[in-house]
Amino acid sequence: MSTPTNAPADAPANAPTAELTQRLSATPRGARLARHLAAAQLAAWGHPHHTDANDTAQHLVAELAANAVTHGRVPGRDFELRLLLLPGPTLRVEVSDPRADRRLRFLDQPDSEHGRGLILVTLLARTWGVAERTVGKTVWAEIGLR
Repeated sequence: MSTPTNAPADAPANAPTAELTQRLSATPRGARLARHLAAAQLAAWGHPHHTDANDTAQHLVAELAANAVTHGRVPGRDFELRLLLLPGPTLRVEVSDPRADRRLRFLDQPDSEHGRGLILVTLLARTWGVAERTVGKTVWAEIGLR
């Protein structure tokens, strides 16, 4: 299991102050573990369970991880959860999967049968988006932690 890292004192102003990265199996169990891991990490970073920040982060991770294991799954490949604590304070949640060919084709139709979860992400996140990777894609979302 990965452990959180702290940014060096000379890091740029927008650099993460703490980070957690974990690869998880692309299964419903892996998605549940991602949510539990996020909740525990937010608590360790000073945002206890059952606070608005922790609950919102759990909902975002749950939705993005569920999308990764449902729509981004490639047999034998994991998905990755990355939590970044940014100045502000802001939490950036990133979920990466190996399926580039399904690059959220429903973004243009958020009310379609397969895009409803992204409405939740849009409502909860300050901002969110999709970034291509060498293999696959990363869907990210940011929330304020005040």
